[in-house]
Amino acid sequence: MLSTSTSTIRSYAHSSRLHAEACEVLAGGVNSNFRLGGQPVPLVFERAAGSRLYDVDGNSYVDYALGMGPNILGHAPEPVIRAVANSLAQGQLFAGQHQAEVRLARRVQEIVPSAGLVRFGVAGSEMDQAALRLARAYTGRTKVVKFEGHYHGWFDTILVSVAPPLDQAGPEDAPRPHLPSAGQSAVAAGDVAVLPWNNLEAVRRYLEVHATETAALIMEPILCNTSVVVPRAGYLEGVRALCDQYGVVLIFDEVITGFRVALSGAQGRLGVTPDLSVFAKALAGGFPIGAVVGKRPIMELIGNGSVLHGGSFNGHTASIAAGLATLAELSREGVYEQMEARGEALMDGLRQVARQAGLPFLVQGLGTAFNTAFTDQPSVTDYRAYVRCDLDKQKRFLHALQNEGVRPTSRGTWFMSTAHTDADIEETVRAAERALPAM
Repeated sequence: MLSTSTSTIRSYAHSSRLHAEACEVLAGGVNSNFRLGGQPVPLVFERAAGSRLYDVDGNSYVDYALGMGPNILGHAPEPVIRAVANSLAQGQLFAGQHQAEVRLARRVQEIVPSAGLVRFGVAGSEMDQAALRLARAYTGRTKVVKFEGHYHGWFDTILVSVAPPLDQAGPEDAPRPHLPSAGQSAVAAGDVAVLPWNNLEAVRRYLEVHATETAALIMEPILCNTSVVVPRAGYLEGVRALCDQYGVVLIFDEVITGFRVALSGAQGRLGVTPDLSVFAKALAGGFPIGAVVGKRPIMELIGNGSVLHGGSFNGHTASIAAGLATLAELSREGVYEQMEARGEALMDGLRQVARQAGLPFLVQGLGTAFNTAFTDQPSVTDYRAYVRCDLDKQKRFLHALQNEGVRPTSRGTWFMSTAHTDADIEETVRAAERALPAM
């Protein structure tokens, strides 16, 4: 039975005061533009544990944002925190090598199909740049193909057509590159071509004309930055074959999907192996890390010094320790099955309460990562289908959920962790039942 009660109104007074103070010293009061625009202000959190977040006003939340995906074991997972604490007693940076980074690389090599060789960094944005540089060096070509709605970091060279306004995006079958940031260098992004995703013929048509100048094709193998879209049957296999035919480097950006949708990533789950892959987020369970992995002949261009990749914080002892502990936990029998089952139960519960409310509500994706949207469409298959959803209603729904103590991401993506319980799922469905009448 659908509840007739309206959403709770919580107090965010302390967060509001602290945000005002933060604006005096931090640009925008935050340290990432993706945290701007919170309702009523960007919230200030005091602590977190397991599946829960606690803000400075005493509000608690079942957390499905999970640091935007990294906290796959939940907040402050004991095995990871213990491993990091132990590592700190041995030092934090050596400007040299240590044994743990070799152990982590070997573990990644064992479980990721594309990992002939591994190189660690600090963040996904950075390692996407390394992958693109490697592809250009390996092929001797300059152009890069990326797809509308896919995000590969905030740097000038690839921040293109992530969320383009439709009146500036060009035709659906031949998108026009769109640069979203003031101050962005059009020259730096000049080698980027944009295609619609999930459209194999568009890739075929492009490569038939431009293959000899195209170094790489980069994509999220499961599109998680715009809804959560699993590729159409045969799409990834078709793209893999075209890249092989034309000598183009296929790059999977698994910053979100890596170690989340399966231990072996989306490539392992879907059975398509790219030439290069980029990982971050879930790899270290909430500690900063990035990695580019790939076929030996390509990766050896970094190893022999031909391609420059550096960084003072690469191989940081705390992040490497966190990575080893996280992968050990994720390797336990039944971990993914249990996490996915709970996520699927939550997806089903949200669908049920939306049906009872008579709302056109789409829940799609996987149990470990899914998206909600208000739309009559049977599915979202690409960026343009996503922007046809009622995004204003989605924003109101997410705010209503926040008032009920549930926190997905601000774009409507829900991430599961091993810390979520059956009780969390039940609580979340009841919160959605109260929030939906506000729509």
